[in-house]
Amino acid sequence: MLSRRKFLSVAAAGAGAMLIAPRIAFASVATDRRFVFVIQRGAADGLNIVVPYAEPAYATLRGALAIDTANATRLDGTFALHPALTQTAAMYAKHEALFVHAVASPYRDRSHFDGQNVLETGGTAPYQMKDGWLNRLVAQLPATRDNAIAFAPTVPMALRGPAAVTSYAPSGLPQAPDDLLTRVSQLYDQDAQLRPLWESAMTARGLAGDAGARQDPASVGKLAAGFLSREDGPRIAMIETGGWDTHTAQNPRLANQLKALDTMIAALRDGMGAQWSKTTVLVATEFGRTAAANGTGGTDHGTGSVAMVFGGAVAGGRVMADWPGLKPADLYEARDLKPTASLDALIAGVASESLGLDPGRTAVALFGKTAAKPLTALVHA
Repeated sequence: MLSRRKFLSVAAAGAGAMLIAPRIAFASVATDRRFVFVIQRGAADGLNIVVPYAEPAYATLRGALAIDTANATRLDGTFALHPALTQTAAMYAKHEALFVHAVASPYRDRSHFDGQNVLETGGTAPYQMKDGWLNRLVAQLPATRDNAIAFAPTVPMALRGPAAVTSYAPSGLPQAPDDLLTRVSQLYDQDAQLRPLWESAMTARGLAGDAGARQDPASVGKLAAGFLSREDGPRIAMIETGGWDTHTAQNPRLANQLKALDTMIAALRDGMGAQWSKTTVLVATEFGRTAAANGTGGTDHGTGSVAMVFGGAVAGGRVMADWPGLKPADLYEARDLKPTASLDALIAGVASESLGLDPGRTAVALFGKTAAKPLTALVHA
């Protein structure tokens, strides 16, 4: 016999929940602007995403992995965009995308788990902080309502903390009949503990609308837009993507990853409609990959990478880089792209400008009193 709690979880799954990946997490705050953080779990190869084609050492280090820029969009006299990023190239041409190269969090080792923890918590060392910088960002804005239900195994670390958030993930299970949902609502109407959880589940179900249960990139982007574009929807979101750990067969795998990311961002843009002008999307990874190819057609864990910023208000059409070079003497620990830009500073600047907050105060709130000076003039007011 099902307990009431077990029955609630089963019915909620039918309402549109329970998926391991990808996951989308949301927070509702009092603003008309939107901010989306997309994490690339697995260490994305920035050198083959935004390609330093004018760097003499690039082709030598990469060998067969070097991107042929004859098929790539040249962004300027130094960098080109991976050919799979066709929609990204179009946004760049419209000044709705910019790239920050040779960027990294404070983490300098090469563990995925530790690197992701530093990136998501905003600490200077793994497990130093107990909550996430995105949750602390939520706390900088007045909440519109309490919202603390999660439709996923866990809330991403970046969004964990005292500020109320919710998470939603589409399900491959059939939709629950309206009659069943009505009966469950009646069952929990007088339950002070479970009624708020069920009401939150129904709110998320309504926000998702007809976005569907598919998990392809276009559907994920459309689903996120369905939440974010509504007047009563959330304003801050996080999307998790995985599969960026390319130790082997990197060229086909990275091309597929980038095509999926490109499709998802484009679907989000198209789904936002007029609200795209008030939306900023930050894409970042825990660390980069080695400058040189390895012996198995891929690259190993590195340090510096590239971050991407999208949105209708982004001051785009540029690559921001204090380029360190790829000669042996220029590399970090003789193997990696050397970081010359702070990912924390980028996060603080983009998040504050996209939500109309003070950059300096936001940097301190997210990353502490020793926070780096935030990068600014990235998003138009």
